[in-house]
Amino acid sequence: MSEKEATPLNTTDASPDEVLIVEDDPNITEILSLYLTGAGYEVHTACNGREGLDTLQKNRISAVLVDIMMPVINGYDFIREARVFSDVPILVISARTQAADKMLGLNLGADGYVTKPFDPVEVIAYVQAVLRRYRYSQTTTSSIPMQDDKKVIAVRDLIFDSEKLVLRKKDEIIPLTATELKIMMRFMRAPGRIFTKTQLYETVTGETFGSADESVMVHISNIRAKLGDTGTNAPYIKTVRGLGYRLEA
Repeated sequence: MSEKEATPLNTTDASPDEVLIVEDDPNITEILSLYLTGAGYEVHTACNGREGLDTLQKNRISAVLVDIMMPVINGYDFIREARVFSDVPILVISARTQAADKMLGLNLGADGYVTKPFDPVEVIAYVQAVLRRYRYSQTTTSSIPMQDDKKVIAVRDLIFDSEKLVLRKKDEIIPLTATELKIMMRFMRAPGRIFTKTQLYETVTGETFGSADESVMVHISNIRAKLGDTGTNAPYIKTVRGLGYRLEA
């Protein structure tokens, strides 16, 4: 046991955060479960990606730890499919240490990458860190009633009416196309999260990403122009080199 101590993030009387471990090595699952439970988390486990996706859909999971090399569905495919319906933080824990492996995991939507062998206490610290960032982004995205009692999403001075499909900057309606509205809806629902060109392309078309990354860049450029985002020190949409784009909260 390490002499370092991990303090649970959830110190209130509310229900503990639930963490899902998707790992086919029972020894690693046991170690992570022990430390996570000791840090105050409720733990769910799955031995392959398919079981992991089922568990993620059926429970109130707060964060996921996932291996890459697994049977049935590997970790990369798990992340890709999980990002279709969930924005919870995902940490990859893998013996694959090449930069290309890390970049692929992050590009698909993972929030961090930890290589094996690892210090379990450091993994707990990673879980706490991604949960703090996730909760911060959630608090900066609020649902507030408009005068007509409709619910909207607000980030900074942007207000998105998800029922009317209207984006306002302060009191001004931003004239976005249907495609641009789809992209902004994705951004507004998860400010601070990096979205790859793959994810944005699939958001727009519903199709698997091909060679149309330039079309995504054009849509982003058009949105920025309409938001007055060019040449400013505090842009709404930030390019994250090598990864994608995010909406700055």
